[in-house]
Amino acid sequence: MSEKRSLWGSKVGFLLAAIGSAVGLGNIWRFSYMAYENGGGAFLIPYLTALLCTGLPLMILEYALGHREKASPPLAFARIHHLWEPLGWWMPVVAFSGITFFYTVIISWCMNYFCLSFNLGWGADTQAFFFNRFLRVSDSPFVLGGIRWPILAGTVLTWLICWSICYRDVRHGIEKASTIFMPLLVVLTLILVGWSLRLDGALDAVKEYYLKADLSKISLFTAAGRKVWVAAFGQIFFTLSLGFGIMITYASYLPKKTDITGNALVTCFLNCLYSVIAGFAVFGTIGFMAKAKGVPFEEAITGGPGLAFVVYPEAINQLPLLNHIFGVLFFLVLIVAGISSMISLIEAFSCSVCDKFSISRKKASSVICGIGLFGSILFTTRAGLLILDIVDHFINNYALILGGIVECVVVGWLLKSQVMRRHVNKSGGLRLLPLWDISVRFITPGILFIIVSGALLGDFSAAYGNYPVNALLLYGGGVLFFTWLTAFVLSHFPWKSEKLKVKHDPDKSLF
Repeated sequence: MSEKRSLWGSKVGFLLAAIGSAVGLGNIWRFSYMAYENGGGAFLIPYLTALLCTGLPLMILEYALGHREKASPPLAFARIHHLWEPLGWWMPVVAFSGITFFYTVIISWCMNYFCLSFNLGWGADTQAFFFNRFLRVSDSPFVLGGIRWPILAGTVLTWLICWSICYRDVRHGIEKASTIFMPLLVVLTLILVGWSLRLDGALDAVKEYYLKADLSKISLFTAAGRKVWVAAFGQIFFTLSLGFGIMITYASYLPKKTDITGNALVTCFLNCLYSVIAGFAVFGTIGFMAKAKGVPFEEAITGGPGLAFVVYPEAINQLPLLNHIFGVLFFLVLIVAGISSMISLIEAFSCSVCDKFSISRKKASSVICGIGLFGSILFTTRAGLLILDIVDHFINNYALILGGIVECVVVGWLLKSQVMRRHVNKSGGLRLLPLWDISVRFITPGILFIIVSGALLGDFSAAYGNYPVNALLLYGGGVLFFTWLTAFVLSHFPWKSEKLKVKHDPDKSLF
């Protein structure tokens, strides 16, 4: 028996959920390191350009598609044409099996480090502790080396928390959780920023390495400068949760009259603002650590998980007072940011399953979270970090980007961007100008094509991460093949005929 489609209880609830999906661990450790590598304050120029040229147009597209069809991604694309249903499945399948399987494990790392913060249990050598004692990383991605039980315990807890939220209807589950998590995340982050900037050496590091603009790094006349622009566009695409099917799903719960363009603007702006604000905490803390140890800032900073689990604990060790509280605060921020993103990744797939098979969200969420927990076990092994790195590379550089390109082609050219723009303008709020059509049909897919081409050239010129080629094919190529095969199989189950029929208002006005 199919359930009546839920609606958000308020606009604020929807925005908090959408922003919670977009704001994740990458906002904290990926953006800051990219800014450092790519000209400091100058990086904001290509970053904001990417937001306007790619992020915002694609966010509007996904909001509009979900709102117009009142459906999950598979059903929305099936209504455009049945041949495009596999694309609608691929997006949430990638989000679920390609991302959540390892994302829960990273949240588990944060939970373990949250507990370690109370007695600074990582010791003096934080790098050796993280890689050799906590993860006990294998020498090869083929040597699993057994399960790390503390990591598995945190992974189980993460899946239980996410299940308890997604089990309920949207208004009482995800919306209610978001109204708690997001204000909490903002308050904790602001406390962390304020505390960090008061540390000795923090302001100097912020001024020199974060705010100071090195415009030579973003010159379009050099190969290195062009790479920075490509990196900025890639970061915008990843940070806004585009290509997962999440925003299509969330928009399907919006009421008939809603400000699609305005909601997209708010989501994009606040997500990027959070990244910029969090950067002050990162640069301030690392600046303090560099000064305390008497080493150059360049030697202190690193990107990715190493920033959170090696550099930050080392900085916490250097604090003269209240080390434990600072550590608890930092890892609590990561946990909240991670879970707010996780529930959206689960919801995209859960909603798709409910639409296709007409089962309750309670049953769908329970089965999906059970499968997810089983799939996460691989990443709790000693080879987990290596496999995670490979899978993350292939998902981010190929699966999501290719999905975004095809999404633009289907909506921009087959459905016709004018049809979608009509719907947006008819729904109320800020009006969408014809410039959006140009962006969706030409600019956005063109830029995404450049990004994926660059990734292909890079992987063909040298094996990613110096991993064995057979490991890249097994884990990286394997996850791409598995997600596409799953999407293809799911798309061949029949829909109930009434679900494919939807009545759209015949309004022809474009302006």
